[in-house]
Amino acid sequence: MGSSEHEDTHKGRLRGPGWNLLSKSALGVGIQVVLLFAAAGRADLPRLWLLAGMTFAWVAINAVCVAVANPELLNQRGLWRRKTDTKPWDRKLLKLYGVLGFYLMPLVIGLDLGRRHWSSLGPWSIVVGTAMSSLGLLLVTWAMLVNPHFEVTVRIQADRDHKVVAAGPYAMVRHPGYLGAILWLLSSPLIAGSVLGMVPGGLAGFVFLLRAAREDRALQAELPGYADYARRVRFRLLPGIW
Repeated sequence: MGSSEHEDTHKGRLRGPGWNLLSKSALGVGIQVVLLFAAAGRADLPRLWLLAGMTFAWVAINAVCVAVANPELLNQRGLWRRKTDTKPWDRKLLKLYGVLGFYLMPLVIGLDLGRRHWSSLGPWSIVVGTAMSSLGLLLVTWAMLVNPHFEVTVRIQADRDHKVVAAGPYAMVRHPGYLGAILWLLSSPLIAGSVLGMVPGGLAGFVFLLRAAREDRALQAELPGYADYARRVRFRLLPGIW
């Protein structure tokens, strides 16, 4: 990374790492759609197209909002593989999430609905899934707009003057981004109508629960002011529950 003076001259616009992150996000959606329909073995399934369209819209809306309001965050997120101080356990959890949520979930949904017909959910699940997905998008995007330290991996960002953020959704729960991501994971099988898809989706969500717990402990131990913030905002993900 360059000096802080060099970084300041580039704030306000996307640089190479940010554009690279956006292109990989678009490619990631494309890969998921390919996996979804390849597993289904057919393309005449409207709910799979609905899921594909909503996934693309979810990623696109989030990317545009953050690129306009906080492009430097995307630049920093695009550099995540170069961050040498990432917690070692977090890299393992990210890989596990990728297997479960990125690869296995679309494969199971496609196989369930297109080839095996193991399960089916009625139109009500589209409404519930869409509501959950929309709330997840709101929480993740809102968190990214107010938190300049919303990077890809868990680390204490001493190089970026890491400070506690207590504004926006962080005034309600300590990890709103994880809550939003879990809502998106659980909404995808509902939109598609696959009960079996909830298995890898739920397991991927559990990975985020583990990550939230471990990140919270690290922040309380290592980030000045976070322990006081945790006493004020008592709950990690769900008000009144955890």
